[in-house]
Amino acid sequence: MSSRTDGGGSAPTRPQVLTARSRLTGSGLVAPTVARRLERSGIDTVEALLFHLPRRYDDLTRPRSLHSLLEAPPEEPVSSIVEIVELRVEQTFRRRIQRTTAVIRDASGEGEALWFGRRFVERRLRPGETVLLSGRVSMRGWLPRYENPEFGPADTGALHAGRIVPVYRLSAGVSLRVLREGIRAALDAVGRDFPEYLPDEVRAAVEGGLPPIGAALEAAHYPPDFPTRDAALRRLAFDELLALQVGMVARDSRRRKALARSIKVSDVRMAEATASVEATLGTATRRRLATSPEAERRAMAEVYAARLTDDQRAALAAIRADLEGQRPMLRLLQGDVGSGKTAVAALALAFVADAGSQGALLAPTDLLARQHGATLRGVLEPLGHAVEVLTGSLPAAARRAVLERLAAPGAPRTNGLTEGRIVVGTHALVQEGVAFADLALAVIDEQHRFGVAQRDALAGKGLAPHLLLMTATPIPRTLGHVLHADLAVSDLRTLPAGRSPITTGVRSSDQLMNVAGDPTRGTYPLIVREVAAGGRAFVVVPLIEDDPGSGARAAESFAAELGGRLEEAAARAGLPVPPRLAIGLIHGRLRPAERDEVMERFRAGEINVLVGTTVLEVGVDVPEATVMVIMDADRFGVAQLHQLRGRVGRGEARSYCVLVSDSDDPVARARLEALVASQDGFALAEADLELRNAGELLGLTQSGLPPFRVARLQQPADRALSLLARGLAEELVADDGALRPHLEGLAAELDQGWLQRVGAGDVLAAAEVEAGDAEGDR
Repeated sequence: MSSRTDGGGSAPTRPQVLTARSRLTGSGLVAPTVARRLERSGIDTVEALLFHLPRRYDDLTRPRSLHSLLEAPPEEPVSSIVEIVELRVEQTFRRRIQRTTAVIRDASGEGEALWFGRRFVERRLRPGETVLLSGRVSMRGWLPRYENPEFGPADTGALHAGRIVPVYRLSAGVSLRVLREGIRAALDAVGRDFPEYLPDEVRAAVEGGLPPIGAALEAAHYPPDFPTRDAALRRLAFDELLALQVGMVARDSRRRKALARSIKVSDVRMAEATASVEATLGTATRRRLATSPEAERRAMAEVYAARLTDDQRAALAAIRADLEGQRPMLRLLQGDVGSGKTAVAALALAFVADAGSQGALLAPTDLLARQHGATLRGVLEPLGHAVEVLTGSLPAAARRAVLERLAAPGAPRTNGLTEGRIVVGTHALVQEGVAFADLALAVIDEQHRFGVAQRDALAGKGLAPHLLLMTATPIPRTLGHVLHADLAVSDLRTLPAGRSPITTGVRSSDQLMNVAGDPTRGTYPLIVREVAAGGRAFVVVPLIEDDPGSGARAAESFAAELGGRLEEAAARAGLPVPPRLAIGLIHGRLRPAERDEVMERFRAGEINVLVGTTVLEVGVDVPEATVMVIMDADRFGVAQLHQLRGRVGRGEARSYCVLVSDSDDPVARARLEALVASQDGFALAEADLELRNAGELLGLTQSGLPPFRVARLQQPADRALSLLARGLAEELVADDGALRPHLEGLAAELDQGWLQRVGAGDVLAAAEVEAGDAEGDR
């Protein structure tokens, strides 16, 4: 291996003792400048370098003649054994970048190889030398041209060519060649002797067996053939799945040991609370619909429809049984936007407050927390309970007052409401200084937006409180054993009556103004008509600022131009321009208070067309919103598209979702057509499982699941591995939630190694601390 680097710096000096935990800086595996650049990308140890796995593999095992390259696809990597005939080095005129050109030949003909900015090429190649080139080829007339190819000796043993070659995601300032050489050095120094952390019996329990970790690392980077590579990646995928399952089993073991407050709910109180929820929903329905005497009569008929669905009642019965038990509840309530999750949570909070304990609801944003607070007041105040709201924007004096009531709840207000029993808040709820007298139930809305640490922090505010998690992004049933293994699950599949279906369609960007020459059928005329009728419209774009490289639309420039485009569309279609056409803008760079102000103005009708990024995915309830336009919809996942569509269709009026896309990618088009065909989040989750990689599945990246590097849960084989991992995890974890004593190596890897990010290490460490405390108590 060469000690030169493209980043400069002296040749690395290797220390005498090198282990997987050694820091990369000072390891001697790469030059110091390269080590510093890798560390900035999180690759700070030898182990981190070894587990920086390839993103793909190029099969360069069969060299091709230069003449055959005339028919080679331009995007396909190829290799050739050639003689260097001539080597020229020159500077480009504009940017003064060194360009090296080699005239090459073999028995079939001649060609060229071209390198830009690769100063090492002229030092390593000589005319008359025979080398192996690998890379992508373009045509210069009838001559094939290799562009920035890798090269090496023509005989066997080349690192960058003539084999199955790994291709990695690069860190800034580190070339693919230098990265490969550093990983090769790490494998030679540590990889073959990497400490095995899985017992032999665990590896043997997997059908066909699993290779040792050292052999798996070698084959994952430099496989002799693809079957050997697949066996190596299977081992690494299993390790990830086992780590996840060990963490869930450990948490479940600790939960089963804990004692929770048993909340007794009488049938009478159950009926009263349910009636309060239904009355609140009915009042909201009447208020939303009663815009005229005729609408008032229709609204009275709708009040009956504002009853709990059968799914809500089933979920409520399960939650009631959990609360009355002695073990802490851990239940996931999942259902589409508008399926009634908040109503179920309100009833659960009412049961807890009735018992004299406390309940908290954690929301991801200030605005959503305030909306939940208003909803819960409508339900809980008739039952005698005040609702506190605690957010980061609360003034200091008001915050202190809320904290005092949470620390000493139960005092009656002048209006007879009991204080401090129910609180709604944001991340402010999990901060230090927030103390509960008796937190018995924690409800976490949009739970995928909170990590396990935040969930545990809120749970830590009470003595083993019950936990109810809510999500509007259902997970495919076939993945339930991975994501829900430690949870009880309640599904809300039926939407409450009165929700309007949303008409969804796919349009190209040239159909914004008109469709097939008809100016009345375009997307912009649709917005104009809906706003003129009193509706409101969302327009979602993927970026905040323009990105010339991607061609994607940006929120700021789009919002600036949208008013003029809508007026032009109205004129072409012969439509009157709404007298109060007001365009608003919202995105993630605005301060939370600014975003809240924009959303409040939109909800109040001061803004009637709101342009924004995906910050709109979690938003307030605006029943008047009837149009959702999503630009460059192919750039979003199904989860986001379905969530964004759920921002409309919350009132009686017919609603529309327009997915704008010019992509001809078949998978992207299939995703969009799936949205057109179904409004069922559960069905879309299953369809998405067949269309996308596991890391992009509906709800998966939003589920709190750590990002797997190797495991691909859309593959049936990996789902089968996860089932096996679950069974083995139950054998490996003791009743106290700690790993069994003979698994020190696995415990160390989970706590400090590449599997730490899966989250089991913290759980196991907590279990050991608790076990130690128990020993001390005895």
